[in-house]
Parts: sequence; C-alpha cells; structure tokens
Amino acid sequence: MELIKQNSQTQIIKLLLVIFLGSLLLAISAKIKIPFYPVPMTMQTFVVLFLGISFGYKIALATVSLYLLEGILGLPVFSNSPERGVGWAYFTGPTMGYLIGFLTACFFSSFIKVSDKYFMIIAKLILSVSSIYILGILWLGNLIGWDKPIFELGIAPFILAEVFKIALLATLTKKILKLRQFI
Repeated sequence: MELIKQNSQTQIIKLLLVIFLGSLLLAISAKIKIPFYPVPMTMQTFVVLFLGISFGYKIALATVSLYLLEGILGLPVFSNSPERGVGWAYFTGPTMGYLIGFLTACFFSSFIKVSDKYFMIIAKLILSVSSIYILGILWLGNLIGWDKPIFELGIAPFILAEVFKIALLATLTKKILKLRQFI
C-alpha cells in the first residue's frame, strides 16, 4: 500500500513539474516576438499546439491555464508585459481573445494521433490555430470597434507565419507524440 501511495505522489509531482515547465516555455515563447499593433506576432501559437500534441488535453489545459493565471496575477509572462501593463489590465486588452483561444487550441491539437495521416494532422492543426484567431478577432472587434480593419489588424499579418508553424509541427508531430509516453 505504501508503494502505491509513494508512486501516486511521485506521479503528481512529475505532472506538476511538467505543467510548470510548460507554462515557463509558453512565457518564453511570448517574448520571442515581432512587434505588431495591436497584436504582436509570437511563437506562442507554436508552443500551445506543441503542448496539446505532446501532453494531451488535460495537462495542456492545466499548463495554459497556469500560464494565464500567472499573467492575470501580474507576472510579466504575456508578450508585451510589463511594457504595456501587467495583470488583469493587460489580460483584458486587445489580446484577451487570443489568450483564451490558447485553451481551445491546445484542446483541439491534443486529438492528433500517431495513426493520423499527414493531411489529417494539417487539418487538425488548422482547426486548432483557427480557434485562437476566431476568439481573438471576436474580442478585438468588440474592443476596438467593428468599423476598424479587424482582419488586417488581427489575422492577415500572421497568416504566413502560421502556415510555417503548422508545416513544422505537422512534420514533427509523430516525434512529438512520443513524449506522451514519458508523461
């Protein structure tokens, strides 16, 4: 009985470490950016999809949730923080919809399987990243007004980069999925 209890504690500690390191990776990816206004181009979408693929939806959702909580609590983990604010004030700014979309994207990307063909992997990755942009554009439009060029501000500058990220992830997916056996 003691061995089972110790094994469970070890597994919990391992999962908490994975979640923490995943949120750290997401915070680092937020700082790798090309500045655009009102939404910067970062490596976060790549990492969010990577988390979903490699960890599965439960751990990926916990990881992204921890990241969002860290930012809401005032840690400078978001892309333009602390330069453009921290905490709740930053979270509810122009990027909030995209940040919430990270949750749906990691969830959708977690359904990629080793047995999926390349085309199916691409389709699931497109669906995943699209959820980020749909939620992002809905929030951005409500925040700055639908009379502004929302598509040109919140989607168009990022399409080429997203195509590259999706292609890279699709190529690496079979290798990434092998990480799940260690978690």
